[in-house]
Amino acid sequence: MIKKITISLVILLYTLAVPLLEINNSHVFNPDWTPHAKIHEVWQLITNSAIGILCLWLVWIKKELRVSIILSMLVTGGFLLAYLLQDLYGGSMKYLDGSEKTLLGINIGVLGFGIAFSLLLFNIPIIKTKKQ
Repeated sequence: MIKKITISLVILLYTLAVPLLEINNSHVFNPDWTPHAKIHEVWQLITNSAIGILCLWLVWIKKELRVSIILSMLVTGGFLLAYLLQDLYGGSMKYLDGSEKTLLGINIGVLGFGIAFSLLLFNIPIIKTKKQ
């Protein structure tokens, strides 16, 4: 049960918390963003939230933790990879005024998704093999 709750908390992070943090003037309604960037942002939010709803169904109804964990690792790991590659495409977690949301000196997205990814990694069910 603890495993299901842990996985569900990670899923709720990208399904509900991220949209709540990004549907405002800093992201979706940011007047400095091009319309093209905004559509990609909203698309990403809808897609990630839909994946999260599927993952919750997999965990609680289908009792399929492995697939839910892998899908959730793709979402959280995708953010971490985008962060690592930001210099290649001119990305940044800093706002136009130079500020950045941090906790303990670490960007909150990196910290949150780093912890989330680690929790998922340590909760992948071990593949059982048949005894010969």
